[in-house]
Amino acid sequence: MSETFSLQLCKKYGPVCTIWLANKPVVILSGYQTIKDALVLQGEEFNGRAQYPFLVKATNGYGVMVSSGHRWRELRRFSIMTLKNFGMGRRSVEERVQEEARSLVKAFNEYEGGLFNPRELLCNAVANVICSIMFGQRFEYKDPDFLLLYNAVTDVFIVLNSPIGQLYNLFPGILDRLPGKHRDMFALLQDTQAYVKREADTRIKHLDVNSTPQDYIEAFMIKMIQEKDVPNSEFHYDNLLGSVWNLFSAGTETTSSTLRQMILMMIKHPHIQEIDEVIGPDGSPSMDDRSKMPYTDAVINEVQCNMDLTPTSVPHKVTVDTEFKNYHNPKDTMVPLLSSVLSDHKLWRNPGNFDPENFLDEEGRFKKNDAFLAFGLGKRNCLGEGLARMELFLFTSSLLQRFTFVGTRPPEEIDTTPKCCSFGWLPRVYDCYTKLRV
Repeated sequence: MSETFSLQLCKKYGPVCTIWLANKPVVILSGYQTIKDALVLQGEEFNGRAQYPFLVKATNGYGVMVSSGHRWRELRRFSIMTLKNFGMGRRSVEERVQEEARSLVKAFNEYEGGLFNPRELLCNAVANVICSIMFGQRFEYKDPDFLLLYNAVTDVFIVLNSPIGQLYNLFPGILDRLPGKHRDMFALLQDTQAYVKREADTRIKHLDVNSTPQDYIEAFMIKMIQEKDVPNSEFHYDNLLGSVWNLFSAGTETTSSTLRQMILMMIKHPHIQEIDEVIGPDGSPSMDDRSKMPYTDAVINEVQCNMDLTPTSVPHKVTVDTEFKNYHNPKDTMVPLLSSVLSDHKLWRNPGNFDPENFLDEEGRFKKNDAFLAFGLGKRNCLGEGLARMELFLFTSSLLQRFTFVGTRPPEEIDTTPKCCSFGWLPRVYDCYTKLRV
């Protein structure tokens, strides 16, 4: 079901409409007020997760992203609390991102003056930040364990965006019996789960439940021990392996894709590459600088808005029979959220065009817009939003502090329109040059 087709349906039939996939109804919600009414005013009814066979197979249905009900509530509450305890939005996580930003700048510097594709370097940096939270350490980019995790993420999104990945969601029973790239990918995922299990087993041998956990896995293991006698506890190995993979894969691909689009927009619009007057050539960018850099902040938000990475989000489902806008929705009805919000002429000054002024007031100060739903809305909004915002600002400002980015063609000839994929939009593949700022 393409976004364009869905938009046409919503324009014709209104912000709530139904289509049928075989014998299953799918209710499409569109528009800011409609989505807000569903996810905020009736958030409890709409907080279920629709079961995509591909995503369920990847983690056997365990983990915070694909679960619903009691399991989801327990895992989400734990994950949010754990990230906060590690300093989400505070100094400790910021220092991890700053360390990785310095490594990223060093890696970019090796290509200075040469033509290269920044995709791998950006993915490495984002993945390593999440590794530092999940495993308590960053890795060298050529470390075999890091490459195992990185290659698994890459393969998952290659298969997910291929015809066989889309067929898998329609005919999982048949595809499970056929050879192909999807079989190799699922085998690689099993290898990553085995690695996480080994890391967990190593920790539990010397774990002190009264000590402060050093990483997400250790925090989960402590919770497992504390709840070992709790009937039907959700804190067990299956949910640990699923949640680590959910947070690692989702966080890596979304943030690194946004950074790739960020650089492409800098090449297309060279005037947005100006931040020297705030940070200077030698200082290390920090989150304290963000309030002093409203234009850079506006650029980052506008890239996310203009790109609209996941316009349908990961589809929800209603958890009980639900009345919404005078329509009856039976329990377990799939509900994609069509984020036409980010291109609504009533909500944005210049939708469809790259315009950072959307996020600036008349005096040049950063201006929030409630319709900015890049991280979702309601009870299932992105639980890593704080980390993603920090990464986007610190990586972007660190790169702009050192480099100017130049494309292979004149700016007016560069196409920045994202390419459609199975879950939304991805940046176009491109090469670029970096020039050291002087």
